[in-house]
Amino acid sequence: MTAVEFAWGAATAAYQIEGGVDEDGRGPSIWDHFSHTPGKVHNDDTGDVACDHYHRWREDVALMHRLGLNAYRFSIAWPRVQPRGVGAVNAAGLDWYDRLVDALLEAGIQPWATLYHWDLPQALQDRGGWDNPATVDAFVDYTAMVTDRLGDRVKRWVTFNEPWCSAFLGHYTGEHAPGLRDAGLALRVAHALLLAHGRAVPVVRANCSGAQVGITLNVTSVVPATTSVADQAAARRFDGFLNRWFLDPLYGRGYPRDMLAHYGEMAYLTFLDRASAADMRSIAVPTDFLGVNYYNPHSVVADDTDALLGASARRPPRAAVTQMGWVVQPASLFDLLRHLAAEYPVGSLVVTENGAAYPDPSPRGGRVADGERTRYLVEHVAAAERAVAAGVPLCGYFAWSLLDNFEWAWGYSRRFGIIHVDFRTQQRTFKDSARWYSGFLHLKGTLAASP
Repeated sequence: MTAVEFAWGAATAAYQIEGGVDEDGRGPSIWDHFSHTPGKVHNDDTGDVACDHYHRWREDVALMHRLGLNAYRFSIAWPRVQPRGVGAVNAAGLDWYDRLVDALLEAGIQPWATLYHWDLPQALQDRGGWDNPATVDAFVDYTAMVTDRLGDRVKRWVTFNEPWCSAFLGHYTGEHAPGLRDAGLALRVAHALLLAHGRAVPVVRANCSGAQVGITLNVTSVVPATTSVADQAAARRFDGFLNRWFLDPLYGRGYPRDMLAHYGEMAYLTFLDRASAADMRSIAVPTDFLGVNYYNPHSVVADDTDALLGASARRPPRAAVTQMGWVVQPASLFDLLRHLAAEYPVGSLVVTENGAAYPDPSPRGGRVADGERTRYLVEHVAAAERAVAAGVPLCGYFAWSLLDNFEWAWGYSRRFGIIHVDFRTQQRTFKDSARWYSGFLHLKGTLAASP
């Protein structure tokens, strides 16, 4: 596999960078509503402006080219394309993505488009959101609109980003939009997201000749904190909750029986009545790749205070952590990729997100010294290359994130970008991590064409 064939890129998400939330016919999303609800987001920050990418996209594509990216993963905002989630396409919204795709291709950068990165149109949420079966139908229609327009040029599609987060952070813990707290509801939403994925894949294939399509999960390594029987059982439950609940049905195994037994009556009364055999066949539709969003491993202990799992993740003593409190362990990325390739018929694997938040200094002399993030990327890119050398069918790596951005419930208090953004002036500045990544990519000779 040559450097050009391997996707070396960076990733973003629409609500986190675009801004322009009330321009050119865009409708409100659940994240607009959530972030404007006092107390839901740190400092009551919103994505109203974010990185102003909606107006500065040409500048940002030029930065990608300067970096040496040969791929860029972005998401399409459903409410920009369909303001109410149903009905006619908003031409101005889809035209914007059309121009972005053309600019990327002119710069020699392969577009990787994600159809759903958490920004459900609020109008659909008002009618029950993902708990309403009509939302699955609406997503399939939206997929058809987008892929019919962009499918002649976009050849890499991700249906959903991290459905676990949408289901459980959005509907069980309430940390993310729409901010609900009901475990049974979260299970139903998880099923709806998987079903929408399964039903959308054939639509992508029909509209995008020669395209590859997959889904992105936030799967990770889960290990017991000790050798005790209780901690080993807890780790198994945690793995079922975070990883296997999504992986197993996607690859034809159905929902994990041990987790169905653990959820017990809640699963049977609130979820299994919807999981028909036809649904499970749709969910297990063949795909071309599995996207892996990897940040940190989980060391798990038995925890009686956790009502859902009786398990919780604990930080090992003296472990290096990011500003998020996430353990830094590059070897676990290698272990995870090797495990997924051996355990599931994934086709190919792609690291669709990998990165770290650290408290960066302000730019000085046109530079930002972010040594910890640079070291994180160096070590994780090395782990990805080691996986390829070991025979893992890894075909891409995307750093998270291209730009500092609106980091969901953390607002602007956490910076993951390799490019610093001054949110007051919108000035972009390469961090040392971007300089390292750019040097690495130019050494690889990744860029396929000049602009």
